Amino acid sequence: MKTMLITFEGYNKLKQEHDYLWKEQRPEVTKIVTWAASLGDRSENADYTFNKRLLRQIDRRVRYLRKIMPDLKIVYYSPEQEGKVFFGAWVEIENDDGDIKNLRIVGPEEIYGDSKNYISVDSPMARALIKKEVDDEVIVKTPEGEKTWYINKITYVKHS
Repeated sequence: MKTMLITFEGYNKLKQEHDYLWKEQRPEVTKIVTWAASLGDRSENADYTFNKRLLRQIDRRVRYLRKIMPDLKIVYYSPEQEGKVFFGAWVEIENDDGDIKNLRIVGPEEIYGDSKNYISVDSPMARALIKKEVDDEVIVKTPEGEKTWYINKITYVKHS
């Protein structure tokens, strides 16, 4: 079961995606489908078949967004989080080889697309990091075995 948490930024991004698909892209594609259908034989009409498929993809995504968005719980920054890793935190971690990673713990709906360095709160790495502090050692179970990381820095996005 996916965690239904989301950051403030993540929710706004989903809302913008919904609004763009529903108010801008869908009306444009609908016009093209209507125009292509008016040309007659639909079986060999590439404009019609391609845009009809695109319209189905748009509708499927809009239905999905409308279904999940009311159930998502937006998690806002709270000063009590400072000093420990919680949902929404940016965490800089380092291993014994000196490899450094910057990760943000977010909801499962936020880790796709252009969201680089975002990890789901449900992931093994995030579960290992939660409630840890700077300089704590974190052991993460991976398919290759246990990996050890050290927390260098914890920061949060603060909203006014």
